[in-house]
Amino acid sequence: MRVFIVAALLAAASLGGPGAQAQVVEVANVKYEPTLDLAGQKLQLNGAGIRYKFVIKVYTAGLYLAQKAGTTQEVLAAPGPKRIHIQMLRDIDGNELGKLFTKGMEANVTRDEFAKSINGVLKLSEIFASRKQLSSGENFSVDYVPGVGSTVLLNGKPIGETIKEPEFYSALLRIWLGEKPADDGLKDSLLGVKRERRR
Repeated sequence: MRVFIVAALLAAASLGGPGAQAQVVEVANVKYEPTLDLAGQKLQLNGAGIRYKFVIKVYTAGLYLAQKAGTTQEVLAAPGPKRIHIQMLRDIDGNELGKLFTKGMEANVTRDEFAKSINGVLKLSEIFASRKQLSSGENFSVDYVPGVGSTVLLNGKPIGETIKEPEFYSALLRIWLGEKPADDGLKDSLLGVKRERRR
């Protein structure tokens, strides 16, 4: 059984007192900076972990918020900008990834919430479909800025139109943080919870 130690690393990085500098968190050889600037605000790494499919490592994910949050409700209610950053660990078909994300949102939101998010769902699917394939080593982020909307960045560069509906970002985060998450262990890691991964 694998024990997720990312939460412990994050906790250790914050124990040195006010003068201590937070450390870079490394997950599957992917480095996540402890802080970043988005829309003029400083965000901190809430947690990072690995998405497994059976025993295969598919991608790493890191969640950045303006303040720490330990539950899904706290993450969704957190004020200020947010970022979810994904780093691919294997090649995956763009259409397949788009379909998986759509299914993940459908499984974790009500029909009404999904209906309000559909514009963003379609735009995200179009972006992935246009890429044909996301290769190992590539990355993408989805940034949310209140009053502006969600922006998709592929390998650090914005792609596609801004998704204005705020409901979309909440639905997107529920792929990993909802009642039926893509990976239970990754959910714990993003929330900073240290648990053993269930088989």
